[in-house]
Amino acid sequence: MKFLDYYNNNKNIRFDSFEFALNEAYKRNHKILVETGVARGKVKFFFFSKINWKDGMSTMIFSDYAKYINGELYSCDINPNNIKNAKKFVKNNKKFITFITDDSLNFLSSFKKNIDFLYLDSLDGQFDGASLHQLNEIKIAIKKLKQGSLVLLDDKGSKTNFSIDYMLNNNFKIINETKEQVLLSYK
Repeated sequence: MKFLDYYNNNKNIRFDSFEFALNEAYKRNHKILVETGVARGKVKFFFFSKINWKDGMSTMIFSDYAKYINGELYSCDINPNNIKNAKKFVKNNKKFITFITDDSLNFLSSFKKNIDFLYLDSLDGQFDGASLHQLNEIKIAIKKLKQGSLVLLDDKGSKTNFSIDYMLNNNFKIINETKEQVLLSYK
């Protein structure tokens, strides 16, 4: 997966985690990816968005993976401006990505497909209720996962306080962990 080389930027502190997760997804032939919370970049001069490597640029990397394997990425964010910015970053992959502007809990409740790979990164960790929100996301999404599905949790510690315990008690196992993220496999 040569496309991963582009994301191996010294500012991308999530690269090793994303690389491990996508290599594992590839081994498992995962084709349906779902992301809550899009890569929004950072705004320069009030209107120009640019890559924010410190956030990992998940939407870009997942859309490149979807293109590589001829899969599908569903990317949800509650903020239309975040969606607008993310679309700029993935314009070459638009055939492989569907953007949804909605609350992630509503989106996950109404999503009709089985999910191979789920990335939970909505509601930034510094906001009250972020851990409970992520827990509610996985409680909804678990019905759409199958044996071997992967779930990557972002903002370890600030958002994962409830979700990891819940998942470990519901047939998940941790297969990779970094300072920022935790990857779990559904047994």
